[in-house]
Amino acid sequence: MTDISESDAAGRLAGLTSWDADWRGLRVVVAGIGASGFSAADTLVELGAAVVVVDGSDSEDNRAKADTLRIVGVREVLLGADSTTGIPLVDGQAPELIIASPGWSPAQPLLAAAAGAGIPIWGDVELAWRVRIREGRPTAEWLTITGTNGKTTTVGLTESMLLAAGKRAVAAGNVGTPILDVIRDPQGFDFLAVELSSFQLHWSESISALASVCLNIAEDHVDWHGSYEAYAAAKAKIYDRTRVACIYNAEQHETEVMVEEADVIEGCRAVGFTTGTPAVSMMGVVEDLLVDRAFIEQRRDSAAELASVRELGDVVPRHLVANALAAAALVRAAGISPAAVREGIRTYAPGAHRIEAIASAGGVLWINDSKATNPHAASASLAAFTSVVWIAGGLSKGVAYDDLVRTHAARLRAVVLIGAGSTALQEALHRHAPDVPIISWHTSHTGNGHPEGGGEGPQVMEWAVSEAARLAGEGDTVLLAPAAASMDQFSSYAHRGDAFATAVRALVEGQAPTAKEL
Repeated sequence: MTDISESDAAGRLAGLTSWDADWRGLRVVVAGIGASGFSAADTLVELGAAVVVVDGSDSEDNRAKADTLRIVGVREVLLGADSTTGIPLVDGQAPELIIASPGWSPAQPLLAAAAGAGIPIWGDVELAWRVRIREGRPTAEWLTITGTNGKTTTVGLTESMLLAAGKRAVAAGNVGTPILDVIRDPQGFDFLAVELSSFQLHWSESISALASVCLNIAEDHVDWHGSYEAYAAAKAKIYDRTRVACIYNAEQHETEVMVEEADVIEGCRAVGFTTGTPAVSMMGVVEDLLVDRAFIEQRRDSAAELASVRELGDVVPRHLVANALAAAALVRAAGISPAAVREGIRTYAPGAHRIEAIASAGGVLWINDSKATNPHAASASLAAFTSVVWIAGGLSKGVAYDDLVRTHAARLRAVVLIGAGSTALQEALHRHAPDVPIISWHTSHTGNGHPEGGGEGPQVMEWAVSEAARLAGEGDTVLLAPAAASMDQFSSYAHRGDAFATAVRALVEGQAPTAKEL
């Protein structure tokens, strides 16, 4: 295979900054045939590029997707582990561009080889930014959101506020809708609320949002990035080239440093948000009201009321208030009125599995926060309650649990451990909460035909809920906030949360089996 120099590739790609640019014949390899990869391949074919798609899984579902892509004009689809070990040719020549799906690590052999050969690598979000301008259609402004936790809630609130203002807007990106599908909408949009993961940010290089925010930063995805420093650097890219407002968490200095070090467009403002009383150029809380001291002329001696904390829902943990303030800052930077912010908060329907109250019976509150897939998210959940029976555990993604347990040991009444990778969490509990009772699925089922962390997900959750009910008393909260990923025993965090909700409702209705029966 003939190498392509980095300068040659950059020269070809430099002018590709709109849908109407000359994409014809561009040789592209799309790495991954999931939602974002499929969308990228479909888009590139429509643009006239020559496309080859590769994926390591030769599953029935992927074969069906491959058939569809071949029909629309993809040159070749290569499936199976061997297809991802090197760089495939496109029309007999080296590719000029690689599109990496978000889950593909830079260490993956194909991507590592491409980097070594000087072939540019973009993500689907970078491609979407490049083709967002299209003759005859409106060009949406981007409001971009990242953070270790709270992204999806903040994106949803941002979308709701924009819609309340009468704007044509949609949440896109890592939130579930492939961003290239949104870009190709024939009507177009006024605004996109774009959720960006650290993976997507790693593969981006030219996004220039109207306003951007990193909600928070904590150890996560170390296995993908190789180090916490690399993970944080990827998150910090959210601020680069921002035009109007870089929004940061005033309660976490790291995000403010990200803004200070970002290469922004001249005139861009730094705007903080805090769950306390805001200083000038901040959003915050005054006497149970969300207020704006950043986007009003009289900000030095007054604040604009946006909404009351109570309008966020029945259970309003501190991090939900922070998310709402971040969303408000994004849309206020875009010129949205305080009235629309309030209406957006009132009409926002929170996603399932995020501090979701499932039931209250016998003085015990049952909360589903299955979305808490890392220690930082679980910490925010635990902080919202005073006496907790905690259901936790799963795949740890290489993170540590000592700080989490040390911080919240005093509020733990008992812990019920699920999951295949809960050893590190159990050891942290022994070190920092030695007097807290710990019930483990593995320990309870040793010798019963269950390998460590084994068992079917719903069965495991029925057992966990039954044990939690036995341990909880009046005034306690049973909290599912696993602090770990779900794929050891469940197909997703949603599957895990659904299993919890089903088990709780069955128990409350008196239909659940006891722990001894499981």
